[in-house]
Amino acid sequence: MDLLEKVKKVSESTTTEDLEKVKAPLLDYLASAGCLRPLRSMRDRDLLVQDIVMFQVIHRFQEPFQRYSVILTINQHRLPLFCYEPSTLTADQLDDLFTIRLSPEGSNKRVVEEVVIPFWRDYLQDAEEEEGPSKLQKILAFATGASVVPPIGFSPSPSVEFIHKGDDDFSSIPLFPMANTCVNCIRLPLHASYQLFKEKFDFALGNTYGFVRA
Repeated sequence: MDLLEKVKKVSESTTTEDLEKVKAPLLDYLASAGCLRPLRSMRDRDLLVQDIVMFQVIHRFQEPFQRYSVILTINQHRLPLFCYEPSTLTADQLDDLFTIRLSPEGSNKRVVEEVVIPFWRDYLQDAEEEEGPSKLQKILAFATGASVVPPIGFSPSPSVEFIHKGDDDFSSIPLFPMANTCVNCIRLPLHASYQLFKEKFDFALGNTYGFVRA
């Protein structure tokens, strides 16, 4: 209301002398609004009133409105870069996340590896059914050190490999899965039954502390 009264006095001025007098209390406001102009005639008076109204009604709200529009757009489109929220991990998502690295087709190693692949996938499904996302997060952390998928993904991409007798100087068939979180790789033992595979995997998850290898 105070501004309205001052602007009203400007609009009702009849001489340039009166105009200069009523403009004086508005100098700080006019400087902030960018409305300072020389007043040499009544036409300048009308232009000044128009500038003040334009600033007060339009320009003063333009920048906050633009900021609000940007925030609204981001929220509507949920841009992952600014509004990332980890999704609930599922067995299928975890399976898709890992690339299975098999030995050459036709080799003896490939034959036993193909027996274990269904065990791996069944284990993920059982983990989801038994404990839900929490156990899947443990499996992911076992392999990568991270319990959620980062917004920009993993580098390198997580992978599944297999431990054969003779690998890493193993003289017998290894019993437990191993992981190297530096390269996001989990290595699976080659058990002949799912029950044994599950038992040894559960033991490894429950007794792993820290990263790199278990």
